[in-house]
Amino acid sequence: MGCQKTVITGISEDRKLSILSASLGLTRYRIIEDVPADLLRQVPEKLRQFCFVDIDATAEERSFGWTNIDDMLDMNWTKSPPEKAEYFAFGLRLDTRRISPAVLKKHTTIALNRELEHNKEQGKNFVSRDRKREIKEQTTLRLRARTFPIPAVFDLIWNPGANRVYLSTTNAKVRALFEDYFTLTFDLHLEPLTPFFMAMDLLGEDAAPRLEHLDPTIFV
Repeated sequence: MGCQKTVITGISEDRKLSILSASLGLTRYRIIEDVPADLLRQVPEKLRQFCFVDIDATAEERSFGWTNIDDMLDMNWTKSPPEKAEYFAFGLRLDTRRISPAVLKKHTTIALNRELEHNKEQGKNFVSRDRKREIKEQTTLRLRARTFPIPAVFDLIWNPGANRVYLSTTNAKVRALFEDYFTLTFDLHLEPLTPFFMAMDLLGEDAAPRLEHLDPTIFV
């Protein structure tokens, strides 16, 4: 089955945040539902179905999807499988095209000047607001097509036995993207393991009223 292609906006990351780095931000999750055994057997197939789709030959702004944790260019897991002993390990790859505002302004101004000169030849001394908007959109698409997207990969470790998922970033926008895409791929919902929810996990649901009234303390 081919990859499912998805495009998003509003995320700016350009680093390879490896789970094996000496220091990194890490977000921990638990899966809310009980995970069926047959779903675990389908994980490799679902990863290929929702894998990253390259946008180098397009003018699209962003694309994301799953990829091999050992090689971000391997979206078919031919070099190594996602199964690592009792774990699953794979990456969330995000490619983003960025156009400098100064570059966009320059080329939009050039295009508008050409349009104005053409209009003057037709007896008009202005460019309409709608046409200005259209010219800016056309210029943006043209510049995107000439710009290589910048890749970012965020590593993911899934421990089915402990019902835990670890993501190698604390970026709020990347986390939101990851949580939604994980649910779309596996039909499972994630809950971040904040100190509050970790305490509930240890003490039970009945501890929630007591925990809600605790004041945070800074230990110095």
